[in-house]
Order: sequence, then structure tokens, then C-alpha cells
Amino acid sequence: MNTVLEQAKQKRTFVSPSLNIDSWQQIAPYFDQLQQIQLVDIATTQKWMLQRSELEAVLEEELAWRYIRMNCNTQDETLAHSFQQFVSEIQPEVQKASNNLDKKILTCPFIGELPKEYAIALRDIQNRESLFCEANVPIIAELQQQEQEYGVINSKMTVMVAGEEKTLQQAAVYLKSTDRELRKTVFEAISERRLQDADILHELLTQLIQKRHTIAVNAGYKNYRDYKLQELGRFDYTKEDCFNFHASIAECVPPIVAQIQLQRRTSLGYKVLKPWDTEVDAGNKPALVPFISVDEFIKKSVACFNSIKSTYGTYLETMYTQGYMDLDSRIGKAPGGFNYPLYESNMPFIYMNAAGTIRDVETIMHEGGHALHSFFSAHLPLVESKSLPSEVAELASMSMELISMEHWYTFFDNSEDVTRAKISQLEGILSILSWIAVVDEFQHRLYENPTHTVEQRTELWLGIMSKHETHMIDWSGWEHVREVSWQKQLHIYEVPFYYIEYGIAQLGAIAMWKQYKENPQQTLLNYEAMLQTGYTCTIPEIYAKAGIQFNFSKDYVNELLQYVYSQLQDLYRLQ
Repeated sequence: MNTVLEQAKQKRTFVSPSLNIDSWQQIAPYFDQLQQIQLVDIATTQKWMLQRSELEAVLEEELAWRYIRMNCNTQDETLAHSFQQFVSEIQPEVQKASNNLDKKILTCPFIGELPKEYAIALRDIQNRESLFCEANVPIIAELQQQEQEYGVINSKMTVMVAGEEKTLQQAAVYLKSTDRELRKTVFEAISERRLQDADILHELLTQLIQKRHTIAVNAGYKNYRDYKLQELGRFDYTKEDCFNFHASIAECVPPIVAQIQLQRRTSLGYKVLKPWDTEVDAGNKPALVPFISVDEFIKKSVACFNSIKSTYGTYLETMYTQGYMDLDSRIGKAPGGFNYPLYESNMPFIYMNAAGTIRDVETIMHEGGHALHSFFSAHLPLVESKSLPSEVAELASMSMELISMEHWYTFFDNSEDVTRAKISQLEGILSILSWIAVVDEFQHRLYENPTHTVEQRTELWLGIMSKHETHMIDWSGWEHVREVSWQKQLHIYEVPFYYIEYGIAQLGAIAMWKQYKENPQQTLLNYEAMLQTGYTCTIPEIYAKAGIQFNFSKDYVNELLQYVYSQLQDLYRLQ
């Protein structure tokens, strides 16, 4: 196992191996040195690019570990202080010094002679330099700290279930119970706990919107949406394409989901479906239990990856044995899940809040797909080439969710449970596409209207949701919960506008899954070709390497969704 780790580790040739980052003064000499180097030919220019990338990898990983440790234990104030010290004291200076280096390389007469795989990185540098505004540096630092308040607030949310204190993730497991009254009780407890902090979260978002709007105006943009889409490097599609995506999902998804919900209501024998009836098995069977302990969870996950390809299992097992995972849910741990790439170690870190549900299986497969991306792109020389646009990163993770689904027998003892797990996954895809469209459109409208009151924000949210609903769920008596349901979406607070990528990539993942069912061997070759490319060509070109289209037109969306629905119908017949 150690050979995998040794091969991945990037060796330092520019930054001292003994560097301990406590202050800006310790790293300033490296920026000064890069600034002073004379770029006299293509050889010195390429060497300079590699030295700068090495420094970026060191700094990115330092920030990554501080972020990871803070999330793993939000109750340790020293960890929070460590993260805040980096973003408030070190990162602002790094941004200013980096801007000077951006200007240096962009005026270099030899950049046109760099290898073609550097072109995308140079485009990103040009984009970053054009957005830089020194007045924004302290505001961005304040934002990065303030955004973390969301995780702290949520990490303190617990409820009592059957006399035991549970995190909201742990409590949500009971929403799959066959006991309808228990589901209702747990839904009420979770909802009421979230409502306790609703006003705090309203105010937090208001403050974030105000700061983000100021950043946009300072940089010469009309609103933060236009600024952020530029910052995200949306070179291959526009905000109008996003609006078309919203419209395509609103037209194509609800009719299919309505049929599924009608079948659910009939199967359960209910007159109406309530919000606490959406996750229980439609046949009213006990919730699937794919694992009990974290050790069992990782063993089954490794076995699943091995059954796809042994290399994949080796990578996942190495991460676990080397301490690059934190999987269990516990009080004081921030909510959510993520894969954090570590550009110097070339060993990603998987973070999640496992509670023993089928959703945890989907999550580990998803984050495992991200991890594979890190391993397969480790050979790329520049950090910029390994820093992936989300449309590409999420294609890797969501494709692995669906590809792995054909191997989920490693988690269950019988084919009936595997069938139920697949149904859960595919039904979830249809539902999440609507949620993605709603959340993304909500963000567009939020930043088009930065002075909205809480009441106007609520009206906006409800109006957008109504376009995507089937109106099969009876929210009577719980309208106030529905009004603030967006507050559970971490992305709105911490990573604005990073969400539609899930929808775009989900469509690509469906196409990858269809391809895999028809030709598994060729699909894995295409998948790995896409992973190895990193971000060295355009998004449409990367999708083409995967053997699929970068396309979210209404006709294409409908074609893919109808395929999912046809597969669901086949699975229903197996029950």
C-alpha cells in the first residue's frame, strides 16, 4: 500500500521541505524569488511555472488541512483559529503577491511556446488577473471566515430520538422507518430544530449577500452572479444556458416524478403523501442497512471498487489506512461530505457523516470518484491542471455512483435489497435534478436582487419551487418549514453558484452509466482517459473523451430521463 502513497507524493525542489507556515513572513521570500527570476527563454519560463505551481501546492494543502481539521471538530477553538488565521492574515498577502506573479507571466514573451496543456492554466491565470481588485482582498478574507459560521451553526443542531441525542444526519435515518408516526415525530423534531436557527441563518445570508455584492461592484460588475460566473471560469456556457437548464428540468422531470409518487402513495395505501412519507420504502419495508460500523463500511466500499477494477479498490483502501478519511457522524462535527484534493500529497481526503444508510453508500461512491480523479491526474505538472471545474469533477463522482451501482451486491446479502438500493438511487436522481434547478435559479435571483427582504426572499423561493413541484406532497401545517427549506443547502452559504454543475454532471453520468451497461470495458477506458486529462482542455472536449455529450438541451435531457425511467420500471418489475 505504501508504494501508492510514495508514487503520489510530490517532491519539493523549490520550497524547503522543512517549511513550517505560521505567518506570511515565512513564505514571502518564495514570492519575492519568483518575482525576481528573469524569464529569458522558454526553458526558464517553464521552470518558473513549475516552481510557482509547487509553491501553490504547498499553500493549498496547508489551507486544506486547516479546513479539514476544523470541520472534523468544530468544538476545538484552536482549530477554528488556525483556519481563520490563514484566511485573514496569510491568504490576503498571498492573493496580492500572486496577482503580481500573474502579471509577470502574462507579459512574458515566451508563454506562447509553452506546451499546449498549459493553455487552459494560462487562460485561468488571465481570468484571475482580470478579476483581481485589491479593495476586495480584505472583504474576501472576511467572507471566508463568515461562510464557516454556517457549518458551526449546523454542527450544534441535535435532537432527541428515543431518549438519545442525535445529530440531524443520524436522526434522518428514522425517516426511512416503517412506523409512520415515528417518521412524523422525527420530521417534526428535525424541522423544529432547524427553525430555531432560521432567523440567524436568514441574517447570515443577508450579510453574505451584501459583502458579495460589494465585491462584484468593486470589480466592475453589475451583480455578484455575473462576477461569480466569471470567477468560476464558466467559459463553455452562459447564464442563459443555466436558464435553459432550469426550464428543461421543470418541463421534463415533474411528470415522471408525479408517476413515481402516485405509485408510492398507492403502494403505501395512503390517501395523501406527507413530507415524512418520501423516504420510507414504497413497499413499507424496513430501511436498508448496508453496514453497521465504519470499518464494515470501508471494507464493503473497497470490495465494491475492487469489483469494478482492482486499482480503484487499492486507492480507496490506501486512503483509509493512511488516515485520509473521516467518515462517521458525531456531535461537534460539521455537516455534509466532501473530497478535498491535496495537491502536494496527491492524496485526497474524504470527509462525510455516515449514519448507516443507503445514502452513505451513494456518498462514498461519489467521493471515491472524486478521489480517483486526484490519483489519475496526479501526473499533471501544474496545480491549475489538477484544479478541476466542477462540471468535470462532478462527472467523475456522479458517474462512479451509477457505475458502482452495478456492483452494490458487496453491500447486501440478497438481490432484493440490491434492487431496492438501485431504485432508491434512481428515484433520488430524478428528485435531485429538480432540487438542483430550484437552488441554482434561487441563487441567480438572490444576487439579481441583493436588497431583497426576508419576506421577498421567501416569496421568491416558493415561486421557483412551484414550477418544479408535482403537488403530490401535502405540506398542510408545515408551510413554514417549506419556506426555509433552502437553509439546509450548504452551497448557498459556503460556495455560491457551485450547484448547477451537479445537474450538468448528473446528465453526463446518466450517459456514462448507459454506456457502461452496454460496454463496461470501453467505458472504463473512456472514464480513465477523462480522469487523466485533468483540466488541460475545454469541458466539451473532456466530455468527448468520456464518450458522451456536453449537452443539456430539452431534447437531450428528456432522452436521458426517459432512459432512467425505463430502467426504474424494469427494477419495479423485479420486486
